[in-house]
Amino acid sequence: MPEPGRALPQPTPETQHFWEGTKAGELRLQRCDACAKVYFPPRPFCPGCASRQVSVFKASGKGVLYSYVIHHRPVPGFKPPYAIAVVQLEEGPRMMTNIVECAQTPEALQLDMPVEVVFEAQTDTITLPLFRPAKG
Repeated sequence: MPEPGRALPQPTPETQHFWEGTKAGELRLQRCDACAKVYFPPRPFCPGCASRQVSVFKASGKGVLYSYVIHHRPVPGFKPPYAIAVVQLEEGPRMMTNIVECAQTPEALQLDMPVEVVFEAQTDTITLPLFRPAKG
């Protein structure tokens, strides 16, 4: 019997633009047309002013490592140790993610280090945005 994989999100009409973006290699965020707040996770209204006048835009994919924990216990779909992280995006919102392409140690995972998005296809419809240390 195959080993269970990583739990994956289920796209909804409100999040479909985000998942279409990750599949296309783009990190898409929303911006309120009324108050200019940029936010994540996706939703049909602004969390700042409740306006439903929102736009979707391609984000830079850059940010800094805001916080993390190194998880050492086995979980389906993950090989320990692995970092569960919060990245502060250049555009303002914070996003929970994993840090990849570096040692999963406190020495390698420095707070405020620059990171950039990479995309990892999980299925035909779900591609996850993960982050790695920024190159140059």
